Amino acid sequence: MTLQVYKLNSVNLAFRKKELSWWLWKNYQYVLAFYFAIQEINKDPHLLPNLTLGFQWYNAFPSEQFTFWCLLHWLTGNTGTLPNYTCQTQGVQVATIVGTTSALSTEFGTLLELYKTPQVSFVFVLKLTYGPFDPMLNDKKQFPSLYQMASSDSSLGIAMLSLLLHFGWTWVALFVSDDMKGEQFLQDIQAEMLKRGVCVALTVKLPVTKRLYQESDLTFMSRIQASTANVHILYGDVRALIAVDISVEFFLTMGKVWVMASKWDIVVYETDHMLHSLHGGFSFSPHREEILGLKDFLKTVEPSLFPEDFYFNKLWLLHLDCSPAGSFYGRIGNCSPNASLEFLPPYIDLMTLSDFSYLVYNAVYAVAHVLHAILMEKMELGSLGEAAQPMILPWQLHPVLRKLQFRNSAGDNVSMCEPRRGVARYDIQNVVNFPAGLSLLEKIGEFTYTSSHEQGLLIHEDLIEWPAAFKETPQSVCSQSCGPGFRILPQEGRPICCYTCVFCAEREMSNQTDAEQCVRCSEQEYPNLNRTHCLPKLVTFLDFEDSLGTALACMALTLTLLTVMVLGLFVKHRDTPIVKANNCNLSYILLISLLLCFLCSFLFIGRPNTATCLLRQITFALVFTVAVSAVLAKTITVVLAFKAMKPGRTMRRLLVSGAPNAVIPICFLIQLTLCAIWLATSPPFVDTDAHSEHGHIILLCNEGSITAFYCVLGFLGSLALGTFTVAFLARKLPDTFNEAKFLTFSMLVFCSVWVTFLPVYQSTKGKVMVAVEVFSILASGAGLLGCIFFPKCYIILLRPERNCLEGFKKRTCSRRF
Repeated sequence: MTLQVYKLNSVNLAFRKKELSWWLWKNYQYVLAFYFAIQEINKDPHLLPNLTLGFQWYNAFPSEQFTFWCLLHWLTGNTGTLPNYTCQTQGVQVATIVGTTSALSTEFGTLLELYKTPQVSFVFVLKLTYGPFDPMLNDKKQFPSLYQMASSDSSLGIAMLSLLLHFGWTWVALFVSDDMKGEQFLQDIQAEMLKRGVCVALTVKLPVTKRLYQESDLTFMSRIQASTANVHILYGDVRALIAVDISVEFFLTMGKVWVMASKWDIVVYETDHMLHSLHGGFSFSPHREEILGLKDFLKTVEPSLFPEDFYFNKLWLLHLDCSPAGSFYGRIGNCSPNASLEFLPPYIDLMTLSDFSYLVYNAVYAVAHVLHAILMEKMELGSLGEAAQPMILPWQLHPVLRKLQFRNSAGDNVSMCEPRRGVARYDIQNVVNFPAGLSLLEKIGEFTYTSSHEQGLLIHEDLIEWPAAFKETPQSVCSQSCGPGFRILPQEGRPICCYTCVFCAEREMSNQTDAEQCVRCSEQEYPNLNRTHCLPKLVTFLDFEDSLGTALACMALTLTLLTVMVLGLFVKHRDTPIVKANNCNLSYILLISLLLCFLCSFLFIGRPNTATCLLRQITFALVFTVAVSAVLAKTITVVLAFKAMKPGRTMRRLLVSGAPNAVIPICFLIQLTLCAIWLATSPPFVDTDAHSEHGHIILLCNEGSITAFYCVLGFLGSLALGTFTVAFLARKLPDTFNEAKFLTFSMLVFCSVWVTFLPVYQSTKGKVMVAVEVFSILASGAGLLGCIFFPKCYIILLRPERNCLEGFKKRTCSRRF
């Protein structure tokens, strides 16, 4: 009993580019894989027992016209090609295996679907295609009898993008066939590119050719050379790739890395040098294991085993220069005992199983398993029919085939169920060309993708052979990467992969390549000079160990000692006329307040804390209020002393009663009230300034209420201005009896210091602001001390003859001890 499987489009022989008399015999491996599967099945006692699986195969020419002629020749038998007529009588033909292009499968499927009618019911047309997966062929309404052996390549775009991202390639060109399948792939991969930040530099729709010799538009090759992308993705139907295959030899693009959907060995010819455009490219093919026994079969098979195969004899004769006994050509030459397909020229390489040959092998086994299941079912039901010709109706095979699952000899699971789910695995191969036409597909990695969207990429970079134009791993980017310390700035009107690099701002940093935004350092950190990472800021303040703090502290200590010396001098000479002349008690109060003023400057130096922050401004305001009000009291005393010399007792009464001294407590109480309100509402507190000095955090005292601070300072300024006015009006009094001029000059110095202080204080930050205030305190206090008391000390120490009653009248007297 013989069941026949018809194989169409199994060879698809094509002319070589260099010599049209040479055939591309590599595709003959499809026939050998077909032979091997049939042989295994017929020897298997458990699969189709007592049945012989026969076959016929026809060539698919480069011209679809001649391929259709072969198809009609098979359908009508050995007579003329008459459509819808057959005279076949041998065997039961149950299935066809077609493929290599989805276009052929579509066109053949439309024709073969007609033979499901009862008109030719003895011919069952079950079509299995071993070409690339095409979603259009899954339409069961249009192609109810067509099944694809290849699994869906919906994960192929994700696999390719994983390879691109592994090498940092974000600027790529796409070459896809100008058909529905190419358009679908283009949409899918562009969507993934958008998600992963990969940009398309160039998109080319490859022209689809109907015949090998048909003229094609090759202008797109000039665009390849002009493209700035160094990586090209190639995906398309075989007929679309013919144009690329022919043109890559004449338009060398050695500076490009080609990433192909598979090793398109049906059209991609080998070359005899390493300057081939596809050398160093990558090929993605579905993962598969080796078929057990296939290599041994290929080593031992010879034309005598298949004497009716004209092409096998021709292959043997052309490339081994001999013809074995019983061949079609007769005895030509003497074949050595070890003559084998293993010794064919390297550009043919029939020993390495191709993807399509693997699918042919699975397709034959799929037919055998379906037939086995149907026949076993009929045998159990006793409806096998005539033993010589079992009756198998078309509709009986479809339910079984749709649920078919089996494990082939390679250990891989083969399933016809739709949708096919599970793990998608791709072998990543490196295309390497050697001299003398030797080509090698070196496996350099794998990619896995599960239904739960988990993926993994394994690459052995040390095994990769790059194109001749590259000495190291090539780059393919629109713009060079922005290193750490920079951020990317997209260019208007261009893809997101095209950008310029901008240095991070003053307080920002980036520690990664191609950062979209710089990261701002925290308040306690600052970026280094390269803006690559943040460094902790150093805590600083106006410290005694600081040079500025040391200078101010020494100045304050010196003025304090001078004040103590002046006070001691005045106490010692308290009975002399010059000390008594302007109320010695006011002089003591002024000297003590100046002493406290100099000492309060130490509150501004050192590490700030809550106590010093509360005391420094309050103490400064109160003691200076006392000092200035004491100067005012001295000035009023001088004025009253001269007024009292005129007739009338009112001025004398005021002078004798000590009324001028009341100015001091009154002004002190007013200032004390303002300070109390300040402390009650918004007192000063310890604060930090992280911006005034680069790389430093300055500890300082925040004034709390700025309004209260300036009210206190304003009252002190008003008091100083009033004192200066009174002293200025009394400046022309005779200097023999008063010190009005010295008081006027001292207040002029005092007011000048604090008028200068205000703008300088506002324009500085951090510890410099504190230093300005300390200096103003010391300078204004020194002005009062020097202008008021230096002339008196001069007279007491150096001109004692003037420090007597006669001296005031005659300016002369003897020195007394």
